[in-house]
Amino acid sequence: MVTTPVLSSGLDLQASFVEALAGMGVAPGVARLLWLPLPMVTVLVAAVVGVLVNVWLERKISAAVQQRIGPEYAGPLGVLQPMADGLKLVFKEDIIPARADGLLFTLGPVLVLVPVILSWLVVPFGQNLLISNVGVGIFLWIALSSIQPIGLLMSGYSSNNKYSLLGGLRAAAQSISYEIPLALAVLAVVMMSNSLSTVDIVDQQSGAGIFSWNIWRQPVGFVIFWICALAECERLPFDLPEAEEELVAGYQTEYSGMKFALFYLGSYINLVLSALLVAVLYLGGWSFPVPVEWIAGWFHIPIDAPALQVVTGTLGIVMTVLKAYLLVFFAILLRWTVPRVRIDQLLDLGWKFLLPIALVNLLVTAALKLAFPAVFGG
Repeated sequence: MVTTPVLSSGLDLQASFVEALAGMGVAPGVARLLWLPLPMVTVLVAAVVGVLVNVWLERKISAAVQQRIGPEYAGPLGVLQPMADGLKLVFKEDIIPARADGLLFTLGPVLVLVPVILSWLVVPFGQNLLISNVGVGIFLWIALSSIQPIGLLMSGYSSNNKYSLLGGLRAAAQSISYEIPLALAVLAVVMMSNSLSTVDIVDQQSGAGIFSWNIWRQPVGFVIFWICALAECERLPFDLPEAEEELVAGYQTEYSGMKFALFYLGSYINLVLSALLVAVLYLGGWSFPVPVEWIAGWFHIPIDAPALQVVTGTLGIVMTVLKAYLLVFFAILLRWTVPRVRIDQLLDLGWKFLLPIALVNLLVTAALKLAFPAVFGG
């Protein structure tokens, strides 16, 4: 399969925005200046809303698994409980321990959160619905995700607390162990798509609906990616860096107020981001289980009809979010199903099991690509 270059949707949206303001009499230079903060504000709003939904789901699903009710008094069905938690952290006193390294102690949470938010720039919710369609979007995400362990290690070291230091060391070791098999699993998908662009990877899965999704051609890669994503997000059973029974709260032990809130935000934003990337890489992204072209043909609707384009774009966003939150549901369910592993078991799983399997999966994918280019991309 030879991919055709796609015009950056970020440029399309910018041109539309500038043209709309120019029609209202605004100078083009001023319109471009007004556009600059909009992409990052959009990403921040989407990420924060995703976190609020995620926290509420975590509480309600966890309660259902344990046969209890969960939050129900803060708003209808407790939907305002995440906002109440956030407000509490905003007004909580921000304390820096007397013997801590103040600069590193403050920079640590920032280094954890910023790369995760920047990674949202390359997540497509539709053909023309992403902030930046860079040609190396997947590589950019892998590079940004490797910055987060530095912030965790920095936070643990600067706290001047033995539990925090152990948590930071565990976080760094865990991240390094699982980044390599994760990157190899992604590389197999990239090899089949002949592109590092997230838009091209979704387009390559849109031929025959659900049967052309990468989960059927890369089942081993899908499992490896999901396990490694949970480990990178430090979700149970891989939450060794902040194991309460052993390390109080790991690298978060000395943090309070907004600095603790940054860790909290980073963790949940990363979980939603990982679920979105699984949906994009393996579950067809915004594509439907049945191709839109087939549905339009059955009902004799022109494929280029404006109304159909609007409906398709809207439902594409819904499909992407639904797939992502289905994965989030399984991640929450896994928390109350699987016991926490020991640190030696966690590292053995990454280095001695997932890494060899991911390498073999990549080599098999390369061989199948050469042998069956029509099926595995050529």
